Amino acid sequence: MPAVKMFRPAVIGAAAVVVAANLALAHGDVAPQPVDTDALPEVGEEWLTENPYREAEAGRDVWLKAIEVGASGYNQNCARCHGLEVISGGLAPDLRFLEAEEYGDEWYVERFRHGYTQNGTTKMPAFGELLGQKAAWAIRTYIEARPDDAVIEEKSAELKEIRDTLAAGEGDVAALQARLEEISGEIETLSGAPVADSIAFRAANQLAADPTATAHAAETLTIGLSAAH
Repeated sequence: MPAVKMFRPAVIGAAAVVVAANLALAHGDVAPQPVDTDALPEVGEEWLTENPYREAEAGRDVWLKAIEVGASGYNQNCARCHGLEVISGGLAPDLRFLEAEEYGDEWYVERFRHGYTQNGTTKMPAFGELLGQKAAWAIRTYIEARPDDAVIEEKSAELKEIRDTLAAGEGDVAALQARLEEISGEIETLSGAPVADSIAFRAANQLAADPTATAHAAETLTIGLSAAH
């Protein structure tokens, strides 16, 4: 497994200072959007210091639901500054490198709850009271499960071939699903989380749940490959 880029407070603080001028009005006039977390297990009122929705602790079904909820919450509230699919354009820290462990969780939840200001100017609003703890950890789960986009780029030619075969209703679906599972196992996260929520992972799961869902799986690959470019 390649070395995971460390995401330490000193680095975060330096990045925040460098980009402060560019982010001065990034959130100031944007109201946080509510996140529907009803489908997620309760986590209590006291704020935790470690993500309760990780697969190892919560199980696969809860983990997948947290990613789904977190994707919605992230895209409504975070993507404007931190980038679509959490791929930063350089104006804010790239959260994909925030370690998927308690140390990274502590930094994340502190910033999520209390926000960040500099010289009296809000660079990131405090989301804690507005969105709540369940939304916080769902977004965290989505962020840490982002795949390494460089590896997806390396696999893009084969993924396109699989996509075209599925779209045409051709080929051995079981074999294509198995190959998608193999590819998903080769795509790592940048956070150190054990499973990447990649397009190969999603398409393989769709076919596992319903082998006739070839059009759905092909669409997943199409959208993911388009986003990668």
